[in-house]
Amino acid sequence: MLVYIAEFIGTCLLILLGDGVVANVTLNKSGMKGAGSIQITFAWGLAVMLPAFIFGASSGAHFNPAITIALAMDGSLAWSLVPGYVIAQFAGAFLGACLVYILFKDQFDATESAGTKLGVFSTGPSIPNMGRNILSEAIGTFVLMFAIKGIAQAGAVPPGVGNFLVFGIIVSIGMSLGGLTGYAINPARDLGPRLAHAVLPIKDKGDSNWGYAPVVIIGPIIGAIAAVLLYGAIPWQ
Repeated sequence: MLVYIAEFIGTCLLILLGDGVVANVTLNKSGMKGAGSIQITFAWGLAVMLPAFIFGASSGAHFNPAITIALAMDGSLAWSLVPGYVIAQFAGAFLGACLVYILFKDQFDATESAGTKLGVFSTGPSIPNMGRNILSEAIGTFVLMFAIKGIAQAGAVPPGVGNFLVFGIIVSIGMSLGGLTGYAINPARDLGPRLAHAVLPIKDKGDSNWGYAPVVIIGPIIGAIAAVLLYGAIPWQ
């Protein structure tokens, strides 16, 4: 039960801080409006790192169904735990997004652009192209998963330092690839908040763009599985 609680609260914190920075930087009447993509990218890295420090020892701090499925594929996690992990991750992401709306409701009301409002919750491509968008998400998640596995090659990493390294991985992916699709690299991170956008009474919110959902499901899962399969095939010793 503890692992599911950890994944639920951890993913909620991830989205509260991650979607929160997007709201902080993009919505009208926010004190940090216009701070830009650099603040967003660094804040998303911190949004992953902080709950990882708290819950890493309890659940492994996946907060991401693609990572959970990939770790089950390579035997690092029992398949029996996967459904509970995934449900907790999506539920936490949904709650985190709802909290962002509650906190920034006045700013949402003051913002006219429906696209900006959706962008607080969910990712989207700079140029829509389903095939290349899926490839971008797959490669971004491959880098994430392969690098996380590769931390083991750094030798005896002191407790907690691995979580700081994950911060660097997230920021690196965002800085290099984030402009293509917003680098969801996590189905729960996108679809949980997208569902919140769909059901919350957001003023003049527009469409939730569910047609984009396959990109953030297929890409990350393929990328994460490919990463663990390649990592496992390399004769490290």
